[in-house]
Amino acid sequence: MRRGMMLAIAGLAFLAGCGDQGDKAASNPPAAPKWKAPYHIDFDAKAVKPNPAGVTLPAINYTATSKETMERRASLVVRLDSSATKSDQPSMNQMIMGPADTPDITGALSAGYMDLANKGLAKMLETNCLNGKVKVNLALVRSSVKPDAGDGELNAKRLTEWMPTEVTFKNPHPKCK
Repeated sequence: MRRGMMLAIAGLAFLAGCGDQGDKAASNPPAAPKWKAPYHIDFDAKAVKPNPAGVTLPAINYTATSKETMERRASLVVRLDSSATKSDQPSMNQMIMGPADTPDITGALSAGYMDLANKGLAKMLETNCLNGKVKVNLALVRSSVKPDAGDGELNAKRLTEWMPTEVTFKNPHPKCK
């Protein structure tokens, strides 16, 4: 019995160690550096013309942070603010557009591309029975993103930070009124 107690105490002392084993800072890994977006987007300051679809996103300008990080094609992701949906049912809350050409370090997404984004967003807002002012977030992602990508893939292929904006939807579905 005595031998068992001594063995248990020796085992605990061995597992506990012998005090301070050096610099504590070396044992704590440094914090991961904050992700730096390879692109920056902003909205065009010009007044946007109303779109027949009932919603108009502002024109989007992009800037690559360097020539090395430049992508030739990128896709626009439009995500509804989660507080915007009125239903408890699962609903579509994001739209991933097809790829658009981004041939230069700076530029703007084409008017035709933005028109398609407006039509797609109007359909999504109509499906969710939303009307009036709606908060959305926009980001550019690599063109290789899947059309039904989840958060993990979007974050892995994101080229910009999420850019919030508010749009006004004026053509709700008749059943939603």
